[in-house]
Amino acid sequence: MNDGKGALLTDLYQLTMIQAYLARGKTGTAVFEFFMRHFPPHRGFLIAAGLEQALDFLETLRFTKAEIEWLRASGRFSADLISYLEGFRFTGDVDAMHEGTAFFADEPILRVTAPLPEAQLVETRLINLLHYQTLVASKAARMVLIAPQSTLVDFGFRRAHGAEAGVLAARASYIAGFSGTATVLAGKLFGIPLSGTMAHSFIEVFDSEVEAFDSFARERPEHLTLLIDTYDVEAAARKIVSLARRLGDAGIAISGVRIDSGDLIALSRRVRQIFDAGGLRDVTIFASGGVDEKELRAMIEAQAPIDGFGIGTSLTTSFDLPALDCAYKLQEYAGLARRKRSAGKATWPGRKQVWRRHGADGRMVEDLIALEGQPREGERLIEPVMRGGRRVVAAPKLAAIRARAAAELQRLPEPLRALTPGQSLPVRIDGALETLVAEVDRRLEQREKSR
Repeated sequence: MNDGKGALLTDLYQLTMIQAYLARGKTGTAVFEFFMRHFPPHRGFLIAAGLEQALDFLETLRFTKAEIEWLRASGRFSADLISYLEGFRFTGDVDAMHEGTAFFADEPILRVTAPLPEAQLVETRLINLLHYQTLVASKAARMVLIAPQSTLVDFGFRRAHGAEAGVLAARASYIAGFSGTATVLAGKLFGIPLSGTMAHSFIEVFDSEVEAFDSFARERPEHLTLLIDTYDVEAAARKIVSLARRLGDAGIAISGVRIDSGDLIALSRRVRQIFDAGGLRDVTIFASGGVDEKELRAMIEAQAPIDGFGIGTSLTTSFDLPALDCAYKLQEYAGLARRKRSAGKATWPGRKQVWRRHGADGRMVEDLIALEGQPREGERLIEPVMRGGRRVVAAPKLAAIRARAAAELQRLPEPLRALTPGQSLPVRIDGALETLVAEVDRRLEQREKSR
């Protein structure tokens, strides 16, 4: 579990269904698509993320000897299933939207085409990887739109729901436009810029606040940011003015200060006044402490003199929307289109493509969901990324994914950029897809009557 690649990171029913598939000879080609059903009013768009981890999972998926022995010893599974899993490799194809792409309800962002047992087994982990990073990237993108001129840093690892979530949240938020993270492993794995200050405990260890500031500055002089709200913010700000002169004589410059509590708008204004009067116009003010979209917007609209924000719990937990209504559903099996007809959860059958039209100003105008292989006007969003269980293109650099996300945010219609509740991009269903729905329903009804 430490590297997230364990083959047992799945649901029990995947294994029991595969056993039944094998026993009944249901091993033909299946097509599954991953998509989001319904968006709440306060999510007009989402940002696709997590594809690289999903492809890595598919390429490396194996059952270890220990896992096979545990499954055998459990007594739950047939010898045929155990034998199948011993030699398991993912051999299918994957088509997907590029990471960083904005998308909307019912649009598939990933399609798996593979022998049915393979496509079924990978469902749980694929949803796990794609859902979480998409959730966080979409949350981060909203904050980037609210505060486009501010430095936004991920501070959320300690409140993340597990270690993997904390690291992947750093990646997802960076894709969406955050400037960096405090999570060291994310810096090592993904090259994300690291950012950090100090804790209140550091200040409390010393007998005086000034001694704490001075000690930290001399041990960590680069990009020096000092925490000033442990006791009295204004008093600490005045101490910073005096200390800056002494540190300057030693060649150490104070880059910024952080405020982590209290009325951030009022305190930042007072600190800015103190610094400006003391000649520290270049010292920045960084704020943290329970900052979410509402607080962030309030500070931006109030023109509080805050240069950057550390975003923690609200980011890594997507506090206002902790889960998306996502699904990985069968769309075709053995050459026939399939669909779910459940009330409120009906699906569009067949392999699909999303076509996006832009206006003369480059902004998105509408999306069209159509059947794959039937070209329509606009930009095709779903591209081949894996064939025969192997990637067909090299993994893109994280900087390129980040640039795509930035361009996508620029191309959103203004109501979506303004995060106006209840707004979304028009998404049309192609006529040929609607015709296929009728054909599938008619076939199902005829089969039911013949039984």
